Amino acid sequence: MTNQLLSIHNHDRDAVDMTYVYPVISRRAGGVSVGVNLNPNNACNWHCAYCQVPNLVRGVAPAIDLQLLRSELSTMLEDIQSGTFMAERVPAACRKLCDIAISGNGEPTSCTAFDQVVSVIVELTQQFGLSIPLRLISNGSYVHKAHVQRGLVQMAEHGGEVWIKVDSVTDAGILRLNGIKLDAVRLRQQVEAVAKTCPTWIQTCMVGWDGQPPSEHEITAYTNFLTALKLNGIPIRGILLYGLARPSLQDEAVHLTALDNVWMQLTAERIRKTGFQMKLSV
Repeated sequence: MTNQLLSIHNHDRDAVDMTYVYPVISRRAGGVSVGVNLNPNNACNWHCAYCQVPNLVRGVAPAIDLQLLRSELSTMLEDIQSGTFMAERVPAACRKLCDIAISGNGEPTSCTAFDQVVSVIVELTQQFGLSIPLRLISNGSYVHKAHVQRGLVQMAEHGGEVWIKVDSVTDAGILRLNGIKLDAVRLRQQVEAVAKTCPTWIQTCMVGWDGQPPSEHEITAYTNFLTALKLNGIPIRGILLYGLARPSLQDEAVHLTALDNVWMQLTAERIRKTGFQMKLSV
C-alpha cells in the first residue's frame, strides 16, 4: 500500500493497489468509506457528465473473483482495525470507519454475482464485529433483476441501505447529465422498486452547465417528483444533495461548474419543503 494521505478531493480506486477494494474519505458518509468496485473495467450503462472515472465505456461489470474480493476486503478491514492505516493515511478528524460502499467505476448491480458479493461483505462485517452499514450506490436500472433483488433483500436484513441516483427528472436533463434516454415514469418505477425492497436515500448531484445553474423548470420538476413520492407513501429516507468536489474526467467536463454555496443552500431549503429529510454536502 502507498502512503498517500486520503482526502475528499481524491477518490483514487488504486489508492491501496487492490482490484476491488479502495478506501476513500466520503463527504456524505462523514469519514472513511471502504469502497467495493465491481466495475474495474470502467464500464457503465450510464454516462454521467460529472463522472470521475477515467476511460469510461458503455457496458456491464465483468465476472468477479469472489475469493480475491474476500481476501482484499479482509486485508483492508484488518489494516483499518488493527494496523497503521488510519494513522498513516487518514486526517485525524476523519478517522472513523463509516460504511462499506458497493460503488466504483460503473453500475455495480450489473454484476451478475451481486447477491454473492453482498453475502461476502455481510459475512466479513460479522467476522470483524462491525456495526457499520453496507451501502449500495446505484442508478437503479437493474433493480428488477433477480440477482439484484436477492442482494437488496440481504442488505435490508442486515441494516443496509441504497443511495439511488436521481440528478434530474426531465427527459432533457437526464440525457444531458446521465447520458441516457429515460423518462420520469420509468425513473419513478425504479426508485419505488428499490425503496420497497431496501431502505433508500435519493442521491442528487447538481451542477452548473455552461455557467448556468439548473433552470427553474428543472428544480420545480424535481421537487414535484419528490412531493409525489411523499404523497404516495414511498418509503424514501431522505435526500442527499451534493455538488462537484472533484473534476469530471468526461468530455462534458468543459460544460460543468460547481454551484455556489448560497444557491445550494437555497435549493436544499426548497427540497426540505417536500417533507423529506435533507442532507447537503458542498
